[in-house]
Amino acid sequence: MRFRQVHLDFHTSEAIPAIGAEFSKKQFQQMLQEGHVDSITVFSKCHHGWAYHPSEANEQHPDLDFDLLGSMIEAAHEIGVKTPVYLSAGLDEKMARRHPEWLIRNAEDSTQWAKGFLTPGYHEFCFNTPFLDILLAQIEEVVNRYDADGIFLDIVGARKCYCQYCVASLRKAGLDPRDEKAVAALGEETYLNYTRRVRETIHSIKPDMPIFHNGGHQRRGRRDLAQANTHLELESLPTGGWGYDHFPLSARYAQTVGMEFLGMTGKFNTSWGEFGGYKHPNALRFETALSLAHGAKCSIGDQLHPNGLMDEATYSLIGAAYAEVEAKEPWCDKVTSVADVAILSLEAAREEFPGEKGGRPRNNMSDAGAVRMLTEGHYLFDVIDTQADFHSYKVLVLPDDIILWPELTAKLQAYLDRGGKVLATGRSGMNIEGNAFELDLGVTWLEENPYCPDYFYPDFAPNALKPASFVMYERGQRIALNGGVVLGRRENPYFNRDVFTFCSHKHTPSSLSDGGPGMVESANGIYLAWNVFSEYADNGHLILKEAVLYALGRLLPAPVLETDLSAQGIVTLQHQQAEGRYVNHLLFATPVKKGKVEVIEDIVPLYNVTVSLRLPSPVKRVYLAPQQTELPFTEADGQVTYTLPYLENHQMVVLE
Repeated sequence: MRFRQVHLDFHTSEAIPAIGAEFSKKQFQQMLQEGHVDSITVFSKCHHGWAYHPSEANEQHPDLDFDLLGSMIEAAHEIGVKTPVYLSAGLDEKMARRHPEWLIRNAEDSTQWAKGFLTPGYHEFCFNTPFLDILLAQIEEVVNRYDADGIFLDIVGARKCYCQYCVASLRKAGLDPRDEKAVAALGEETYLNYTRRVRETIHSIKPDMPIFHNGGHQRRGRRDLAQANTHLELESLPTGGWGYDHFPLSARYAQTVGMEFLGMTGKFNTSWGEFGGYKHPNALRFETALSLAHGAKCSIGDQLHPNGLMDEATYSLIGAAYAEVEAKEPWCDKVTSVADVAILSLEAAREEFPGEKGGRPRNNMSDAGAVRMLTEGHYLFDVIDTQADFHSYKVLVLPDDIILWPELTAKLQAYLDRGGKVLATGRSGMNIEGNAFELDLGVTWLEENPYCPDYFYPDFAPNALKPASFVMYERGQRIALNGGVVLGRRENPYFNRDVFTFCSHKHTPSSLSDGGPGMVESANGIYLAWNVFSEYADNGHLILKEAVLYALGRLLPAPVLETDLSAQGIVTLQHQQAEGRYVNHLLFATPVKKGKVEVIEDIVPLYNVTVSLRLPSPVKRVYLAPQQTELPFTEADGQVTYTLPYLENHQMVVLE
């Protein structure tokens, strides 16, 4: 895969005339070169359903009079730029109006995306209908006729569908269409059948062609879905609804799966289809650097104007970021992450829970809160599923609601028996019945605490704060000590807020009496009795982070990395084994919320950031990349220390 990709949308209505009339090979090439682009995903078929080339399997856009796809491929290949080809798989508005019976239906019989045909918008197809054969013929035509460098298929995934084809399939199998689990299972089967048939269609012609199926989010814990692709493209436009927390979470999981992957952002002020919307160049500089720091390659989304002319402002904007990426590539290829800690993803655990596979919300608050906390604490960590090798990590974080089944219990116990430690919160570590802990965390579960909110009084000074009664908004677990050591107690309020018992504006104050343990340390790790990670993602209460970082400090007294970088900075460590070096990435930018959109404009430089690293072998040289500037360092007691004089957006420090 190339490092500097553009994903070029072209969803163009039949009501627009003169499609591609101003396309120019020379101008197309000039814009790619100005943008430092080395791969561009061009389009065979759009959401409106039209082909942008002569076609027997589809219909060419009625106002296009030449082979636009072929012209783009020829122009790009002439200057050494790769051209994966895009087909809208799940949407085809032309066909939707001809065959509405092939569309996904919900239980009330309305359609997916647009709910009907009297509002503007698209309608999603079910692949358990004759539409799949039509799509496969369109894919086969592109692979046979064009020198494509890959196939990108959009708007796909396992869906619950109640169309008459799915209802008939369920009834034929002796299942009840009113059974939601049966409907979900058929959706999984339909999707995996689609990916299998796509792979067979493409690889029977070109066995090595890359294939990616895009659903907007890579579900953690579903390696079977990931491996339906040849690589991963993590769609994550921070301004388009994903936010700046989504990509690091997805990337830290993707890097553990062992597949090549890229991070896909957009040039838009908000999201796809926004003509005339532009980010500040610093936003793309930061977002592409974020990809590199997490072991990913880069993709930036754009949308071509119907006239076929590439937008100069866009490729100037992209070029500002990709010129930097181009210089950094030698230190970012074929890397593996270095991590002391693993977050066992709650999304993954729910996906892998026996008999419970099915769709989950895109953004899991516990996972996001855990990633944010550990990032701000500058720990080196991965996000993993239950198939990962737990023994690679010194500490496992079990965020908020990791319910254990026998196989997972056995794997965690083996990890603990070999000296591993866990940090568990909320209901994590409990059995399927929800009435006892499966792991020895030094406590006995009693009940869900009837008081909510309640309070946490730590037995330690929480860094910037002093010990106090800190409100905990999410309902906690009431526990009794069973061999552990108390690190903080619970305090209940005088009463829950009720029509006859309420106090002040928001909630009742603490009674200041000991309500039992709230944070406990044992030989196996540390347990916190609240859903601290989802609560932190929701409200950012400082005590939540301070409690977790205090716990990690006890469980991991000698981490690989320590730094005085500010909490809003990001630090990762990648190992480039073939080159015999470690690459320490440091980033700093502060998104500002403007309305509903997080925006990056000014990047404030930092000075004299100190980093210490405990590496397995002596270091011979430390330098800045790509500048190749030597950096003084000291080495004592197995720890390498350097001071970075200046950090603006992103800096790589290489340790050979």
